[in-house]
Amino acid sequence: MMPSPDRNSRSLRTVRLTMDAMFAAVALIFTYVEFLIPYSVGIPGVKLGLANIVILVVLYEMDLKNAAAVNLIRIAMAGLLFSGVFAMLYSLAGGMFSLLVMWALKKTGRFSMIGVSMAGGVAHNFGQLAIAVFVVSNARLFLYFPVLVFSGVAAGIGIGIIAYVIDRKLPRQLFR
Repeated sequence: MMPSPDRNSRSLRTVRLTMDAMFAAVALIFTYVEFLIPYSVGIPGVKLGLANIVILVVLYEMDLKNAAAVNLIRIAMAGLLFSGVFAMLYSLAGGMFSLLVMWALKKTGRFSMIGVSMAGGVAHNFGQLAIAVFVVSNARLFLYFPVLVFSGVAAGIGIGIIAYVIDRKLPRQLFR
């Protein structure tokens, strides 16, 4: 008996939902590991962004919709479990702005995964800083942006290299 087209599309949606949940769980684990290491690089407000390894792989192997779902689930769960609603606002601004920048650059086909990750790191920092400027109504906070650009580039390169290596080693049939 041949499965109906409706049944196949439901099955595909179920597989995609399951994949999103699995990747969100892995990203949440990376977020937790990073949460356990306060000021992981010694500069206030600067983190490595380990969860972006997962976001990059999902963005490259699936699509923007799945990457956004994984990122939103991770941000919401991390905010509820580790950092609180206020920090969730900063993470949401940085994470979604970063994802949109990475998607736009990936879509051009002119940037490697490492270059996309690097831009995403800077965009994440900019998104968080923009929210901070809005919350405290003080544009002078942008004076800290050069430090955040440097850290975003450095972390983005490292995360991009790791994501590239992992992406190359994952079985293709995982995403089909």
